[in-house]
Amino acid sequence: MKMYQISTLQALALGYTKSVTTVAKLVEHGDIGLGTFENVNGEMIVADGRCYRAAEDGSVVEASPEMGVPFASVAKITGAKKSPLEDIENIQKLKEVLTLRIEEDFGLNSMHVGRIDGVFRKVSARSESAYESQHVDLKDILSETQKDFVFEDIEGTLVCIYYPDYMDGINASGWHIHFISGDHTKGGHVFDIDIENAELALSKISDIEIKLPSEPSFDTYSLKEASGSDIKKVEQGSE
Repeated sequence: MKMYQISTLQALALGYTKSVTTVAKLVEHGDIGLGTFENVNGEMIVADGRCYRAAEDGSVVEASPEMGVPFASVAKITGAKKSPLEDIENIQKLKEVLTLRIEEDFGLNSMHVGRIDGVFRKVSARSESAYESQHVDLKDILSETQKDFVFEDIEGTLVCIYYPDYMDGINASGWHIHFISGDHTKGGHVFDIDIENAELALSKISDIEIKLPSEPSFDTYSLKEASGSDIKKVEQGSE
């Protein structure tokens, strides 16, 4: 199986938010994943081969095929190992459980994609509205546009992507998690979670294809200057 990635998180963190591909072309490469849209216009959740956009108020609509994508990771989840999850009271505990699962499979140096379907006591999340810019850091964009919200007693799906530490900057190392409700009307980028009961399906990924932007302006970004602490803060919370 292969991870298909649009651009790099370093580029997004430094403000490259122009379209690199479209939603229609992205979902040709995977049925599950996450990312964002042109000008950071909301959070992306890909589930069951469909791409959804969470707006700044946490409401979700299916993304139009022609929408631009500056950054995303998708894969095809096949041959997944399944296991139950119960009474996981916060996101740190969830990440510990997920990491233990891949460690048991000798997979810490591989990428992984997972989905967690179940009942959630609480989902703390965020999304944002569009901010057209160039060379404006993502943390500064989000400081202007990000809105936080909480869903309670809700059924839905967590989309979970794992990149190993040595790939930090290409994507966020560790776990990156987005949520979509079972009726596809609510969702966002997850900061905290309280799981009542759920089922985890987890697949190991050993190949990656990265589509970089082709515009000359991409080469004006000094990607090594992307702050690791800023990336961790905006993508995985302030832990």
